Amino acid sequence: MMERNGDMSKGDPGTDPDGDRPVFAAELFPYRSLGRKGFRVLLVLMGTFCLFYGGLFLLQGAWPIGLFFGADFLLLYGAFWLNYRSGRVREQVTVSRTDVSIRKVSPSGRVEEHRFNPFWVRFLVRRLQGVGIRSMHVRGEGHDMEIGSFLSPEDRESFAKAFTGALATVKRRI
Repeated sequence: MMERNGDMSKGDPGTDPDGDRPVFAAELFPYRSLGRKGFRVLLVLMGTFCLFYGGLFLLQGAWPIGLFFGADFLLLYGAFWLNYRSGRVREQVTVSRTDVSIRKVSPSGRVEEHRFNPFWVRFLVRRLQGVGIRSMHVRGEGHDMEIGSFLSPEDRESFAKAFTGALATVKRRI
C-alpha cells in the first residue's frame, strides 16, 4: 500500500531558497489482508479446534496425532508471526528540487537511506506483458536500488506514475 502526499509545494518554487521543500512524498508498506483482530479470532478458533481434536485423539490412545495437532497450531502461529513481522517493512520516498531520498526500514528496525541528485537519477520500470510492472529501480551516482518490491501491481502502477511525474516536475523547475 502507499500513502502519498502529492505536490506539496505551495506558491512559487523560487520562494524556497534551499529547494528542500518536498514536491512528492510517499510511504510504501506491504498490504496485510488479515488485521490483528482477525488474527486473534483465527488463533482462538484454530486453538479450540486443535485442542478439542488433539485431546480427543489423546484420550483414544493415539497420542502422536494429538501431538501433530499441537504442532500444526504452533506452525500456523509461527507462519503468521513471520508474515506480520515482514509487514513492518517501510520505504519512505521524497523528491525535492535538490534531493531524491529513499529511506528503507527493515522489519528489525534497521534503517538504510540513499540520496540521489534529482537531475542525475533514472527511474527504471520493468514491465511484463499481461502482468504489469515487475520491478522498479532508482539508479544514479553509482547506486542501483529497487523500490516497492512488496507492492501490488495496482500500487506499483500508481507509484510509478506519481514518482515519474514528480521527477519530471523537479527537472522542469531549473
